[in-house]
Amino acid sequence: MARPTSRRDVLGAALAVAATAGTLSVAARPAAAVSGTAAVPAASARRPQPLVDNRFWSSYTDWRCGDRAGTKAVAGLRPGVVIARPAGTADYTDPHTGTTASWEYATWTSPVHRSRVPATEAIASWNADTPAGTWLQVELSGHYSDGTATPWFVMGRWAAGDQDIRRTSVDDQGDGRASIWTDTFSVDDAASGLRLDSYRLRLTLYRRPGTSLTPTVWRLGAMTSDIPDRFGVPASEPGLARELIVPRYSQNTHVGQYPEYDNGGEAWCSPTSSQMIIEYWGRRPTADDLAWVDPAFADPQVCHAARFTFDHQYEGCGNWPFNAAYAATYRDMSAVVTRLTSLTDLETLIAAGIPAITSQSFLKEELTGAGYGTAGHLMTVIGFTADGDVIANDPASPSNEAVRRVYRRAEWEKIWLRTKRYNASGKVVSGTGGVCYLYWPAHATAAQRAALAAVGVH
Repeated sequence: MARPTSRRDVLGAALAVAATAGTLSVAARPAAAVSGTAAVPAASARRPQPLVDNRFWSSYTDWRCGDRAGTKAVAGLRPGVVIARPAGTADYTDPHTGTTASWEYATWTSPVHRSRVPATEAIASWNADTPAGTWLQVELSGHYSDGTATPWFVMGRWAAGDQDIRRTSVDDQGDGRASIWTDTFSVDDAASGLRLDSYRLRLTLYRRPGTSLTPTVWRLGAMTSDIPDRFGVPASEPGLARELIVPRYSQNTHVGQYPEYDNGGEAWCSPTSSQMIIEYWGRRPTADDLAWVDPAFADPQVCHAARFTFDHQYEGCGNWPFNAAYAATYRDMSAVVTRLTSLTDLETLIAAGIPAITSQSFLKEELTGAGYGTAGHLMTVIGFTADGDVIANDPASPSNEAVRRVYRRAEWEKIWLRTKRYNASGKVVSGTGGVCYLYWPAHATAAQRAALAAVGVH
């Protein structure tokens, strides 16, 4: 479990401890990855997502659009955007080391995207390779529903490693109408009716001067949403019985390890969940990658995930886009942050062999069998029982063997999708609103692509 964080209270989202519909056939499973039986949710049980909009740029055509200053599109099995010729040089003083260095840079700015959902929130995410000596910055700017414009907001400064810069969110950004809360653009007063109608994303790629190095970005986009205040949601009808066989890791076995990364395993639910899904897809760090970890520690890859998702401004491993970006550093992996609208959406994904990482908060008595309460926690949904209950790998468990849990469907759906709840003191605080991370192979099967499209991710 993660420590409580004020930004998630402001956002109405708690954090860590679509477009098309149609009948889906169950995907071919990953090797040794599925047990149980599958019943695909009926098309009539699914519904479009009027509260959520996703737009991601990832194709060669996408990268050739927009405005380019020193960047170029590259074709291939995984198209991307890279530095062609630097547009200039800039100094950057790392606020976490005090080091100032000069960097060559180039930019790519997306076309304007008009959201299907006039939004109160927006979360960007990206998939990239940043070799040593490179890093990137993602910014968002848009127009409000009254026709006024936002400034450019920094959504993250990121590198896969930590030898050049410290990956970081940027605090104290706002224009009196909206603010950036770590990784999320949020309208300050949703009740006013003000919404974000459209936006652009700007990607700035940096490299050490005089080199031919370049980051490569394969995917960039954002999820925008307008989730109404709600203390509960109507329960969805069960439509699937299937369990994916996903590695099980406990964050609690790492308590006290590497406390410089948010107090050790106590707050590592997000990277622990990320590592479970990365390994489900057959990827993992190499022995060289893990050489820095104390050999006395079990599951060193969990320590590795914590280090390389750590946000030095937030001082935690729970930055949502940083977790997705970490997952995408592995061979041919794609990852996004989005919101889903019901367990029916999760059934669609599970039917195609795609597990999901979800964010929720609850009192101990609100989730039968958990044995704890939390102001924010990430866990991995890996399937559904014949009765429709949720099968989750819950990292807030005393051991790896205890990670697999079964939670009651109606309870689980409520704590995940609500935006308001009462805490132990009776105070109204925030809930998650359906946030989740989705990780999948860049070269997905047709069934996996259809399932992702059904929940609005392309």
